[in-house]
Amino acid sequence: MSTRFWCETAWVDGELATGVLLTADEAGTLTSVETGIDTPPTIAEVVPGFTLPGGVNAHSHAFHRILRGRTHGDGGTFWTWRDVMYSVAAKLSPENYETVARAVFAEMLAGGYTSVGEFHYVHHTPDGTPYANPHAMERALARAATSAGLRIRLLDTCYLTGGIDTDLSEEQARFGDGGIDSYMDRHADLSQSFDTEFPVGSPGESFVYVGSAIHSIRAVPAANLPRFAELEGPVHVHLSEQPAENDACQAAYGTTPTQVLDRSGVVASNLSAVHATHLSDDDIATLGRAPATIVMCPCTEADLADGIGPARELADAGATISIGSDQHVVLDALRETQGMEAGERLRSGQRGRFSPAELITSLTTGGARSLDLPVGELAVGKACDFIAVRTDSMRTFGAVGEQIILSATSADVTMTVSGAHVRVRDGVHTELGEISKLYRAAFAALGMEV
Repeated sequence: MSTRFWCETAWVDGELATGVLLTADEAGTLTSVETGIDTPPTIAEVVPGFTLPGGVNAHSHAFHRILRGRTHGDGGTFWTWRDVMYSVAAKLSPENYETVARAVFAEMLAGGYTSVGEFHYVHHTPDGTPYANPHAMERALARAATSAGLRIRLLDTCYLTGGIDTDLSEEQARFGDGGIDSYMDRHADLSQSFDTEFPVGSPGESFVYVGSAIHSIRAVPAANLPRFAELEGPVHVHLSEQPAENDACQAAYGTTPTQVLDRSGVVASNLSAVHATHLSDDDIATLGRAPATIVMCPCTEADLADGIGPARELADAGATISIGSDQHVVLDALRETQGMEAGERLRSGQRGRFSPAELITSLTTGGARSLDLPVGELAVGKACDFIAVRTDSMRTFGAVGEQIILSATSADVTMTVSGAHVRVRDGVHTELGEISKLYRAAFAALGMEV
């Protein structure tokens, strides 16, 4: 049996269309996209406002959401923020992480995202010993995503050193695998076990995928990097987020993190560079030539005082631009997208660095490319994933066409659909209920006072 949605207006084939009828099969895959249907059919859910393909959050650390509003009391730096992050990471277990992630993933859906790239490195028990149940933490994240109805690419992260030529600290012990061979063996077993437990089928019905990630040049020795060129599928990496990272890399290897990756054969079309904030002209050319995908995380980059990356120059060089929420300062796909354009305007003194259409592309097809997921477009054969945005709120009233991308926020997202199922309606998860109550349970599970 098929499911049908009639959208008042929708983003189809890179432009705004009216009277759009979406038809999905039982698996949640789009089988028909018709435009110019003036009257909604009797058997179709009417979707008022402006319908966009579901946002793709290409970079997430789910547990970082617990830090929101709790790291600003004394100003601090990226590095002192990291100490607070470690204290939260130490509290995580497979059981409570599933509770935490379920709340975070539900909020993502309410915020306009239908897919996520979860950059996951909390693999083992706090002292670094593997769990008796292999991949217990990874399974917890996968279960949380499927229970919320969020499509996930679990980016299994390699984290071997605490800094260049520095052992892991006590706080980092649970992130590491001891060596590159151990990581590769664990990663292969994870992929195989997930193929059995969460098999990939049609676009609409598949919610769990596996990918890989290099935490950073600080965390993976250069000698180990060529092994990632052997892997299929998406490879992600934190790249040049902080000047201190670049300085350490220059001292150790005599060049930039981008060039270390390039010498190792990792800079290719399946690479996504997260942040890419402090780049040289040669770095920009290298990433564009690949062409790599860049994951900009504007709200986190502002919150941590990282700086503003050269998104426009990277796009002009040939790179694909996508969006991530990283530590979830906000879980608002629209504000995150607006933040990228705002940063561009502030650093350049020019308006319209990215057109509204380009911003929509970054949020949708850009992320789909980064994660290699069958999403990001309202097109036949893609998953039936979309969000509906109010056009008549106090924020959006009067916005012209796709320019609404620069005025709407998550408060205007009235409906989030994934796999042809309504997951969130007016801010409430249709199966999990009030998202604030999910967070109350999450904080309680961590033993944290609020």
